Amino acid sequence: MLTISSLLRDAIVAHAERDHPDEACGIVAGPEGSDTPTRLVEMVNAASSPTFYEFDPTELLALYKQMWANDEEPVVVYHSHTATEAYPSRTDIGLASEPGAHYVLVSTRHLEDGGEAEFRSFRIIDGTVTEEEITFTD
Repeated sequence: MLTISSLLRDAIVAHAERDHPDEACGIVAGPEGSDTPTRLVEMVNAASSPTFYEFDPTELLALYKQMWANDEEPVVVYHSHTATEAYPSRTDIGLASEPGAHYVLVSTRHLEDGGEAEFRSFRIIDGTVTEEEITFTD
């Protein structure tokens, strides 16, 4: 189960909406071993694509160095889907390299129709996708 603050959820959704029609991506770091997301880091989608996201390698390395220095780890890895549901694609599953992380997907496909973004969380371990419950805190 993912427990995340409503403020972090709203910030992730705002990032996805702001970057639409391109996919948005980022990481929420937290204290190592805590499973508690605390620090949102919006990343640049180096692919600048509505159908694919890619972390900029230089930016990602700098973030990992910062997390290591702060005794943090990636608790949430997130990105958006702009035209499909918030469910990991085969590409997403193949790229999932953090077995301890929650993979959050935000779908912005209904924004142009006046709808709301869809926010879901998954565990992806060894190619197996498991949707998990989300609890939002104040």
